[in-house]
Amino acid sequence: MNKIICGVDVSKAQLDACIMPGSVFRSFRNSPAGIADLAGLCRSHDVALVVMEATGGYERRAFALLWEQGLPCAVANARNVRNFAEAMGALEKTDRIDAGMIARYAQAKELRPTPLPSLAQQRLKDLVARLRQVTDDLIVQKQRRAHLLDKAEMLASIDEVIALLKQQSRKLEGEIGSMISDDPLWAQLSDTFRTIKGVADRTVAWLMADLPEIGTYNNKAIAKLVGVAPIANDSGKRKGKRPVRGGRSGVRSILFLVAAIAARYDKSLAEFRARLAAAGKEKMVIRIALARKLLVRLNAKARDARAEYANAT
Repeated sequence: MNKIICGVDVSKAQLDACIMPGSVFRSFRNSPAGIADLAGLCRSHDVALVVMEATGGYERRAFALLWEQGLPCAVANARNVRNFAEAMGALEKTDRIDAGMIARYAQAKELRPTPLPSLAQQRLKDLVARLRQVTDDLIVQKQRRAHLLDKAEMLASIDEVIALLKQQSRKLEGEIGSMISDDPLWAQLSDTFRTIKGVADRTVAWLMADLPEIGTYNNKAIAKLVGVAPIANDSGKRKGKRPVRGGRSGVRSILFLVAAIAARYDKSLAEFRARLAAAGKEKMVIRIALARKLLVRLNAKARDARAEYANAT
């Protein structure tokens, strides 16, 4: 017998829930009180799993509060759910249809609960996300300053903003560094990652925050999770180009940058890049392959560090 699943379509203000089998549909406010009502509905129907799409963070509160109330939750990829709906012939799109399709997708894929991140993991993720925002803002302000030339009044205004952003950046970096150094496992992973020349504070922070699974997946799985694993595109005798798609763009971006730096110091990475270039591979293909090779090394180091930590505790 299939387990009972509640699909939840999440928006900023509302949660639309559909329980299957049975097609029970209800709407709730996306607030603590509304989430409590949703939890009550799920318990009254013996729901085994609540599934919602990732919607830019609007799902976070419901995900956390439902877990706290003892209801296992999973987060589904929105594009995958939409593709599934179209494959099932559901071209219409309403909140009710979306909630039902999320539940049907979860049943078809046999989704498992997505573990609730610890408070420390969530805080680290939030700090790193804010550091990324501040860094992006700082780049924009510096670009604006470069185009002002001799307009003293405007330069002074932008300099004030730049000084504030730099201050915030240093503060966030300090808080992130303290969090990592205060956690024994994170500290060990950090030391291990830094044995690769080119991996510095921000790389470590990005990996810890956005890829907590590193060292717990095999190399193929971690590459697919990040989005640097080529996707087969063959049919009959045709051998198509193998693209990469999806994954975690923040981790992928930092790997692109760090892999290029690491290749300056690591002979094997430099030779690997040279072989691909000599074979006529496109620049983007080389970039992805180099990032994947670095990720595999980091994953292997993280696996060893986790095993060593487990044996020591």
